[in-house]
Amino acid sequence: MLDYNSILENCGIGHSPISAIARNLTKLEDFYNSAELVSIYNYCLMNTNEPEVLIQVIKLTDSHRAESTLAILTELLLQKNSEQDENTAEDYVNVRAMCARAIANYKDNSTVTVLLDCLNNKNEHYKVRLACADALGRIGDKYAVRPLIDVVEDDEEKSVYLKESAAFALGMLGDTSAIDPLVAILESKQGFLDKFTFLKEKIVEALGKLNINNRKVMKALKISLMDSSPIVRINAIEAIMNSDSEDSVELIKPCLNDEDDEVKRNALIALYNIEGRDILDEVIELPIYTEFLKNEAKELIAEYEDTDE
Repeated sequence: MLDYNSILENCGIGHSPISAIARNLTKLEDFYNSAELVSIYNYCLMNTNEPEVLIQVIKLTDSHRAESTLAILTELLLQKNSEQDENTAEDYVNVRAMCARAIANYKDNSTVTVLLDCLNNKNEHYKVRLACADALGRIGDKYAVRPLIDVVEDDEEKSVYLKESAAFALGMLGDTSAIDPLVAILESKQGFLDKFTFLKEKIVEALGKLNINNRKVMKALKISLMDSSPIVRINAIEAIMNSDSEDSVELIKPCLNDEDDEVKRNALIALYNIEGRDILDEVIELPIYTEFLKNEAKELIAEYEDTDE
């Protein structure tokens, strides 16, 4: 029978630096079989309060993904920071966020309700809510679609970061019912920079994954090509490039004369991926394109020729 307390003592838990503890925990893999390791890790998760140790153990459990560990991870996720010492409360937030990420790797639909409870709790720490939104996207249960849409649509939600994570998760879920609300939000934020830039970026990414040939999606991406944020314009270019739309070249080509060099560069690469060498020759030959873009085209040709050789 395993002597858990001795094992944890030998690992240095409670008296050694975290770097030494992490090494010792990893070495356990050389001396115990999988079932024994799961038992040791589970015991540690239930009997250790040191946040850094818990994070290390959670990482180690991922290679085993035992059902018994999933139950413990879920319980840790639901523990509130008020139960912790104020000096370690912030560190324990990181533990709970790590639990959400680890739970996602199980792809177990039974955990969706717990993750949604944390996501929808506005009194919950934003780091935990962010991790839960991401986890919901990775698990892939369509039951999470509506709650994630609600987060993105909620005008009273203070965390724009959470809205970004929810939008990204919707893209991973791939449910087309998210198209209309995402398009509506994107249209309402057109022209805004500051705090809405990253939200628009994530929404464009999500729309590109959901259904690129949907008429509303293509209309939203076309509008996004004229957004005040260069990042949003670049993401729209990439999304259109990855579509099967017959209008992709026509939509992207004006971006070769964008005021931002990075937008120009990305438009050129996108068109090169769609059309091949011809667009590079055109950019070099025609006077309507900037010297910057001509140099980018020459570099792509050099790379193209090197690849051929």
